[in-house]
Amino acid sequence: MPSRNHFKQALRDKRAQVGLWSTLPFPYISELIAGSGFDWLLLDTEHTASDPIVMQQQLQAVDAARAGTNGTTSAVVRPDWNDTVLIKRYLDIGAQSLLFPFVQTPEEAAAAVAATRYPPHGVRGMGGTMRASRFGRDTDYVRDAQNELCVLVQLETGEALDRLEEIAAVDGVDGIFIGPADLSASMGVPGDVHHPRVRRAIDDAVRRILACGKAPGILMLDEKRAQELLDLGALFVAVGTDQVLLRKSTDDLAQRFGRGPGVATASY
Repeated sequence: MPSRNHFKQALRDKRAQVGLWSTLPFPYISELIAGSGFDWLLLDTEHTASDPIVMQQQLQAVDAARAGTNGTTSAVVRPDWNDTVLIKRYLDIGAQSLLFPFVQTPEEAAAAVAATRYPPHGVRGMGGTMRASRFGRDTDYVRDAQNELCVLVQLETGEALDRLEEIAAVDGVDGIFIGPADLSASMGVPGDVHHPRVRRAIDDAVRRILACGKAPGILMLDEKRAQELLDLGALFVAVGTDQVLLRKSTDDLAQRFGRGPGVATASY
């Protein structure tokens, strides 16, 4: 049997999942942050210098950290595009939850689902000895895999939000993630995720996703705002990124000693 997808089950049970966004594509870092106790980690490939080989090592690192802490931290992989061949590779190395970027239409959402299903329900290619099936030892994998695969689609523009209900109605879509940065750009205020119009659009989207019976998700680095969205009903919320946390902590430490970006230092 495929491994139990605790993240997918939590979304089904409407248990909020608090996560961390990881853009540093190194298994050492993945293992470190997986031990922090977050419910889920987003392992990104869209905006990182990563590939399926690195991602396999990251997934192994998260598995090792989870085993070492008896935790249930789940890995969610964001491919760099909604591409059938690429998705096959991530599934074969053991990804169970995928966040598909820049989904604009119900047809694109349906293509994402189809990429995760074997025929006759989809177009995923057969591979008999890949890591996902424990190298062929799990003889039930092909039959049961889709039960534990979680499909999340990312809506990042006003046009996508206009089609939210149509996208949510696609069978096999488990959750809808709102991309706040790209949404702000599409609304004419790039990077201003706290602009009143953007805030209203996000809040409205969370309510609409819930009304459709799907799980709403978002990345929100402002902790107060993240809690507001959790209180509103968002079910998977990333509240920080490893790269920003590292940058801020190193900048702050340097500045406490009179160093850091933009701080003139004496020459000895």
